[in-house]
Amino acid sequence: MTKQTKTSAVASGRTPRLALGGCLFAAYFCEFPPFPAGDTGLKIGILLGDDIGLEVVPECVKVMKAAAERAGLAIEWTELPIGRRGHELHGDTLPAVTEEALHDLDGWIMGPIGHAAYPRNDPTWVMPPVRKRFELFAAVRPSRSYPKVASIHKNVDIVFVRELSEGMLYSESVVAGLPEFRPNDEITVAMRVITRRGSNRVAREAFEIARTRKRKKVTAAHKEPVYRLACGMFAEECRKVAREYPDVAYEEAMIDTVSMKLVMEPQQFDVVVTTNQFGDILTDIGAGLVGGLGLAPGLCVGERQAMAQATHGSAPDIAGCGLANPYAMIVSGQMLMAWVGRKHKEPKAVAAAERMQAAIEKIITEGSHLTKDLGGNASTSEMGDAIAAVV
Repeated sequence: MTKQTKTSAVASGRTPRLALGGCLFAAYFCEFPPFPAGDTGLKIGILLGDDIGLEVVPECVKVMKAAAERAGLAIEWTELPIGRRGHELHGDTLPAVTEEALHDLDGWIMGPIGHAAYPRNDPTWVMPPVRKRFELFAAVRPSRSYPKVASIHKNVDIVFVRELSEGMLYSESVVAGLPEFRPNDEITVAMRVITRRGSNRVAREAFEIARTRKRKKVTAAHKEPVYRLACGMFAEECRKVAREYPDVAYEEAMIDTVSMKLVMEPQQFDVVVTTNQFGDILTDIGAGLVGGLGLAPGLCVGERQAMAQATHGSAPDIAGCGLANPYAMIVSGQMLMAWVGRKHKEPKAVAAAERMQAAIEKIITEGSHLTKDLGGNASTSEMGDAIAAVV
């Protein structure tokens, strides 16, 4: 087994499952130091997740492996248990062995988590708090249409940048206590948190992305006239950052107006940055515009690590049937490859990401190896195989 395909099934309790998949996002992030001399290359984790995660994540890894081999990039793969598998092996959906191992990685691919079906009122059965534990502060979610894929609108190419660590708090976003409570049966109290640091860094991420795109435009979506302190602070930080990027056009719009314009004329948007819950809603609107959640990739970004995770859920109703569309997961892996390449000034990773992007473009354009939701007849693995073959 070569360095490029080396896999460690750390604490997984079973034989590693790897395969091939691929595609779509330009590298743009602030840079990290290059790999130390003698380093074996990238260290990327594989977390299958639940349900269709066991099908789409291997396709993503399949394409990443193919691209890395073509680019001469060494990757050490580490498979780690999470979700149901984590609970089966270690009694928790985010086992300590998994959390410890993630600290040593450059990034990881995580499949969807079927937390809606988890037992309630059991602290060992929760949505794994990966974003909080590793301070992944921004979700980067492209929304792009393709000529041969049915969609409400054509010529859509938007990147949504959503703040992840603040807003309306929930169990994953706090380190102690509960973010909402019910003092009596008639009242529920919840909290929304906005900080200057959180707003500033997500805005900066958006401007860095916009700087690499053709239109170079950022739209900050908020509701400052109503939430003058909370949304006001977010808007203030966006304006501060905007002054540092004179080459990027900047505008602000009310969240309800942005929602309406996305439905009516989404082509006017380039990069949209917003707070947590607003972003959660806008990104699903964006996915709906271009064909659904099967076309909604995502990358959760931190200061030194990133997590590739598609926007869609675990779809237990089609799990194991070979029907799941691997596009979003594969593109998420491509985004991770590009991000790590830029962070570490690793040209081989950038080249591998470019190969993945070209491969997905080719398969989508040809339309001959697409899953049923995209108008084709290919299975999950057949679509992944087709992309990997042209990398």
